[in-house]
Amino acid sequence: MARPRGTFNSRFAAIMALAGSAIGLGNIWRFPYMVGQHGGSAFIIVYLACSLFLSLPVFFAEGILGKSSGRNALGALSLKAPRLRWAGYVSIMASFVITSYYSVVGGWSFDYFIRSLSDGFHGLSFIDSAGIFSEMTSSPAEVLLSFFCFISLTAAIVLAGVDKGIGLFSKIMMPLLFVMIVVIVVKSLSLPGAGAGINYLLRPDFSKLDGPAIAGALGQSFFSLSLGVGCVLTYCSYMQKEESLVSTGLWTVLFDTVFALLAGFAVMPAVFSVQGLEPGAGPSLVYETLPVVFSQMGPLVPVIFFLAVLVAALTSSISMFEVVVAWLIDEKKLSRTQAVLLVYFSALALGAVCALLPRVFAFCDFATSNIFMTFGAFIFVVVVGWIMPRREATAALGGSRFFAPVYFLIKWVCPTAILAIAVTNLL
Repeated sequence: MARPRGTFNSRFAAIMALAGSAIGLGNIWRFPYMVGQHGGSAFIIVYLACSLFLSLPVFFAEGILGKSSGRNALGALSLKAPRLRWAGYVSIMASFVITSYYSVVGGWSFDYFIRSLSDGFHGLSFIDSAGIFSEMTSSPAEVLLSFFCFISLTAAIVLAGVDKGIGLFSKIMMPLLFVMIVVIVVKSLSLPGAGAGINYLLRPDFSKLDGPAIAGALGQSFFSLSLGVGCVLTYCSYMQKEESLVSTGLWTVLFDTVFALLAGFAVMPAVFSVQGLEPGAGPSLVYETLPVVFSQMGPLVPVIFFLAVLVAALTSSISMFEVVVAWLIDEKKLSRTQAVLLVYFSALALGAVCALLPRVFAFCDFATSNIFMTFGAFIFVVVVGWIMPRREATAALGGSRFFAPVYFLIKWVCPTAILAIAVTNLL
């Protein structure tokens, strides 16, 4: 007898869960840097176009498979395209690998949140802050402990179920996340010299919109929404049948984009308020530079910021974790408790290896980001555009007149664009 599947009890819960899957650490440090380096508001225009005309149709394709089948990634492909059933295993494996190594980085955010609670950044110099980050990442015991705490939090939320765990956490923490980032924006914009950070983000420079800039906007939009690894598919399989996939997708893209912009206004004005800081420092910007800058605004600001970073990391890791759990529940007939424990201990093992061996971490990151995500997205759009009956796809989307242009993009534009992303990433 099949076990009953969980469902989100409202559209709001589904939207918050999907937005949480999309909003992650990359929104906080990578997007602001890319905006500044590639033409400011000119880059934002390209990014929005990519989100609407590529990422959103891919989101719909993945969502159509999930909602119409009511199954996990493997189960959906087994029903809609049996010959491509094996591709479902690729999505599940990619989600498992991402869960494992992403939780290592998530552990850093947990570590820094705990430090902020004890006012551990008070009076830090930039040299001291860089030393803390270096000491933390080079200490096996500290890295493993923070990784263990982070992935345990992820597993506990998933264990509570789709509605009472993932849905409830998302409904509470996602609005709070936006409130926290707005607070940081207000504080950041009040700093002396913040205007330079605003110019960095918004001054249009169309001369910088070259091939790499457009490819960067395309890739950032695509990867930001966690497309191609079954997260969208799995979450949409938990949607109630009467809920609109169109509005869910539009709201998800809107929240993801708005958060990325808010993160830019939270981070860059603060960075430019201090002479000599490097805005393109990547992850070290979050863990080395910002603790010093934000600690100068009072003891609460670092707490709010690193809680926001922790929540953003958690909502993304939860979605990846759930992809594997859904497969084990649907296909292997395990209980949720059994499935969560199996994924938890397996991810603990792989994550520990990633935490201790940087080359393994780098390989996992490269393989999932540059190969498995684009492969999965390509399969999803091909199945919906070329294999699945159009009337089924239309019904899953809601029978909207909106479907005709979406279907054209799914069938013709998205496969070509995804292949272009894959080639660009591998060159």
